[in-house]
Amino acid sequence: MVEVYELLTVMVSLIVVKLFHWIYQSKNPKPNEKLPPGSMGFPIIGETFEFMKPHDAFQFPTFIKERIIRYGPIFRTSLFGAKVIISTDIELNMEIAKTNHAPGLTKSIAQLFGENNLFFQSKESHKHVRNLTFQLLGSQGLKLSVMQDIDLLTRTHMEEGARRGCLDVKEISSKILIECLAKKVTGDMEPEAAKELALCWRCFPSGWFRFPLNLPGTGVYKMMKARKRMLHLLKETILKKRASGEELGEFFKIIFEGAETMSVDNAIEYIYTLFLLANETTPRILAATIKLISDNPKVMKELHREHEGIVRGKTEKETSITWEEYKSMTFTQMVINESLRITSTAPTVFRIFDHEFQVGSYKIPAGWIFMGYPNNHFNPKTYDDPLVFNPWRWEGKDLGAIVSRTYIPFGAGSRQCVGAEFAKLQMAIFIHHLSRDRWSMKIGTTILRNFVLMFPNGCEVQFLKDTEVDNSSGSNPDCCNGG
Repeated sequence: MVEVYELLTVMVSLIVVKLFHWIYQSKNPKPNEKLPPGSMGFPIIGETFEFMKPHDAFQFPTFIKERIIRYGPIFRTSLFGAKVIISTDIELNMEIAKTNHAPGLTKSIAQLFGENNLFFQSKESHKHVRNLTFQLLGSQGLKLSVMQDIDLLTRTHMEEGARRGCLDVKEISSKILIECLAKKVTGDMEPEAAKELALCWRCFPSGWFRFPLNLPGTGVYKMMKARKRMLHLLKETILKKRASGEELGEFFKIIFEGAETMSVDNAIEYIYTLFLLANETTPRILAATIKLISDNPKVMKELHREHEGIVRGKTEKETSITWEEYKSMTFTQMVINESLRITSTAPTVFRIFDHEFQVGSYKIPAGWIFMGYPNNHFNPKTYDDPLVFNPWRWEGKDLGAIVSRTYIPFGAGSRQCVGAEFAKLQMAIFIHHLSRDRWSMKIGTTILRNFVLMFPNGCEVQFLKDTEVDNSSGSNPDCCNGG
């Protein structure tokens, strides 16, 4: 019995020693690795919990600020089981964006998008799908095809919200986006299939950044289940339409009639990714933008003035926004640019090193993930009072620019967001229709970030009657309370 006890004691001691050795190694890499300074935290979990602590969405993350003070603008860490280099150095961020083409994905995100995803495979396949996307969502495609659908859907949902007295910005924006893309991709869908596709989106938990544990009950498991169902629905719809000779949406015509055709399975994976990327970004940023407008009466007043002017110039039969009118929304574009600047408190450059990379005196091994934060958005040398929401700072500047050395809300290089112009168009049209009414965001609305933007109390807009002066009475019980 004593021998068994002694054996157990030795085994436990060895495990403890091994654990502490592992911790020491993770925090103190070998001298010849010459990595940037930093801490790798605990084994496996690294510094993930600190990194994911919710913070004010319009402030730079405390996690990053503390480590900049401690280590400087470039440091190492471990997040979600991956080795990570974080940089707030604009020169390095732009260099990595332009010279490194491999997207930096954690295992859980790679699982979510799929192994055969053309967006994340070779440089050539990515270039091909970007070209396809630009045919639909580039300026010409938006002008000729997408804009009218976005305008009609926004007007319809806005009128429904006005009748109810309120609407949830993120939820309605998501509906508009999915309905528009679904029409462009599949044409008219059967009502039940369209309804089930919309329900699948609700299975995606807020935030993709999580540990890659695909076990029942985990967030990754729910996401993978929703992914499988969505792919099945899309494929079923496409094959059914092809078999019956029905027209596919114009986007599939672009995909299948091009010089480089792709298989149905690859096309479905591509469409799924397009839906997912668009739906997880624009609705959240738009909701944050509406909150910023609501908190700034001077901005709201100027928007009312601009959009009332557009409406006054129309006849009763002219209900749709024209491309020229969209381009004339100068102050609206200033508001959007300023919102994109101030909400960019998450990394906008994501890459993975596919070979050893030299950064000054440091050497970063292949396989490490790179996260480039747009700290330049909050540089007082570039932007006066950078934490203040001030659309007028964009007066006289090129409002059509998507990227510059001081402005990278959509990333940079070959992985720059392909839907940037589409996102700005959707935001402008939503603001246009909202600005035609008197409205206020529900009191108590807060916006946090734990990598993605979160709305713990929802992001509900209330439409005000002429006799109302504020929204202090609370929410309309008939309005949805999404978040």
